[in-house]
Amino acid sequence: MRQILFRLIGILEVAGGFYGMARVLPRLLEFGPLRTAAIGLIELALYVFVLVAGVLLIENSERGIRLSSVAQLLQLPLVATSIFSYAFHCGGFVNLYTTLHIPTHPDIGWHFGSEGFILQFAGPALAHVGINLLALLSWLILKLR
Repeated sequence: MRQILFRLIGILEVAGGFYGMARVLPRLLEFGPLRTAAIGLIELALYVFVLVAGVLLIENSERGIRLSSVAQLLQLPLVATSIFSYAFHCGGFVNLYTTLHIPTHPDIGWHFGSEGFILQFAGPALAHVGINLLALLSWLILKLR
């Protein structure tokens, strides 16, 4: 059972990393502001990291387990404030989030077969925070030894 779950996590990482790289590379080749290129390079590095971690995990490598654990931790937080925003997912997400406004409105959103990255130093007027439950579950499964 452990091997099946590890392979499933690895497949999601490989697919999400590959799809993310394919989406980011054309944008990096365009001429634009340096800030956009710097964030694009960070995004590309994260997708390459997740792709490599997924390949190593599918090969049942001990290094793959460690790298995939880090990859899942990178996908865990969701932060969107007027000052700073960060979110990252590869392969899919099940996000549990709430607004930081009274009254709070907890909500859940999900999507599989996707990738996404947000890193901004400005964000929405209505702040919200959350956690990627799929990344948390994957990280816990990777801790099974």
